[in-house]
Formats: sequence, C-alpha cells, structure tokens
Amino acid sequence: MIILILSAVLLMALQLTGRLGTVEGAVALILAPGQQGLSTLTDRVTQTVSALGNFQYLQGRVTEVESINRSLLAENLRLQEIERENQRLRELLSFSETRPGIELRGGQIIARVIGRDSNNFLNFLMVDLGSRQGIEVGMPVMTNQGLVGRVSEVTSTSSKVLLISDPLSTVNAILQSSRLTGVINGVVGGDPVMGFIPQGSRVGVGEVVLSSGMGRNFPKGIPIGQVTEVRQRDFEVFQEAVVRPIVDFGRLELVLIVTNFDPLEFVPALDDISAGVSQ
Repeated sequence: MIILILSAVLLMALQLTGRLGTVEGAVALILAPGQQGLSTLTDRVTQTVSALGNFQYLQGRVTEVESINRSLLAENLRLQEIERENQRLRELLSFSETRPGIELRGGQIIARVIGRDSNNFLNFLMVDLGSRQGIEVGMPVMTNQGLVGRVSEVTSTSSKVLLISDPLSTVNAILQSSRLTGVINGVVGGDPVMGFIPQGSRVGVGEVVLSSGMGRNFPKGIPIGQVTEVRQRDFEVFQEAVVRPIVDFGRLELVLIVTNFDPLEFVPALDDISAGVSQ
C-alpha cells in the first residue's frame, strides 16, 4: 500500500511539474521493442491459426472431392458393366430372331450362369432357370456364338448344363465344307474329338464343325468349333478330328435355353447328308 501511495504521489508531482510526458516517453521508448515483438508474435500466431483453419478446410474439401470421385468411378464402372450386359443380351436376342425354327421361352429365354464345376475342366455350368420356368432335362443350351451343351439336371429354380467338352456328352456333327458326319465326344483335360468320320475322305484343319441335327437332340446348323488336328490310321475303319470349341466356356455369363425346335426342319437335311455319305 505504501509503495502504491508513493507511486501515486510521485505521478501527481510529475504531472503538476509537467515532467510526466518525459517519463511516459522514456517508458514508451523502453517498452517499444517489446511491444513491437509482441505485436509481430501476435500477427504470426493469427496467421498460423488462419492458415491451419484454411488447411483443415482444404483437407476437408479434398476428402469430399475424393469421395465424390470414387462414387463417380464406381457409377461409371457399373454403367459400363450394364452396357456390356445389354450388348450381350442384344446379341442373344438378335440370334434368336434369326432362328425361326427354334422356340425360346417367352420373356425368359436367357439364363444367367450362376456356378461352374468345381474342377479345372469346367464340364458343367449352373444356370438360374429351372422347372418353374419350364426348363426340362435334355434341352439344348447355346449362345449366339455356338453350341454350349444340354440340360442334364433340373431343380425348381436352377439347372445343370452338361458342356460338350464333358466325356459324357455326345453331339452328332457335320463338317461344313466336306459334309462328312460324325459324333463329337468330350475328352478329359482336352478338346472334344469328332469320331466315326469315314476313312478315305479328306478332313481339312480349320474346317468348321456344325451340329448335324441327327438324333434330333440338338438344332441343326449350330456352330460347334473348328478342326485343329486330324488323326488317321490305315488299320482303323474311321478317322478322328480334334475340335476346338468356338465358345469359351470359362467366360460364359449368359446362355440361351432352347425349349423346343421344329423337327421337320431337319428331315430334308438328314436325307441330303445320308445320301452324301453313302456316295
């Protein structure tokens, strides 16, 4: 209290004598560097806080933009996949329209592949149509490219398709150029083989193999594959041809199931083929 009273008396005396301004100037001169440094420090702190706020804002915007970009990328990929599937559907529908002798189940002609055989040979496919949609054992299965196989098992909501590459599969076939007929059987771990081709007839590598319609288990004229190798032995009655399937079974996503086909379509063709073989 004494120090405060003395300080107050001193300040009053200085003011009365007119010397307070000189003291204030001296004090201001002494405190000026500190005030300037404090002001500079305050400005820097303010700028730092402002910059930090701007950085956090920009970081938030970057995160938001990245999220939008990921969403747009995912949507773009989804639309691309939809367009690819629509293209495959258009191709299958276009193919079905060019085969008036083949009846396809209205509205559900296309089946989606939902499973494959567990081993590496891919001899079976599972599709998402079953007895509820009118699917029955023995119905041919194909794509717009060529023959896939036939339905071997049916449940109420799905079906099992035996591929032409399976050893249990048999398809009556005809060579497109030479018009020679034979039977295609699947081979474990390899391409199917067309057997029962008469000896003495030339079979060319690269020749296209079609379904012949004989036996009436498959529609006539469906592409099966191409000959990649001819096996001919003089002491055997028949020669063989290795056939590479035209359909890539490992990439199938959609297939056509033929519910019925006109058997009258094949009668003239069968007569012509039989006559050609006998000659």
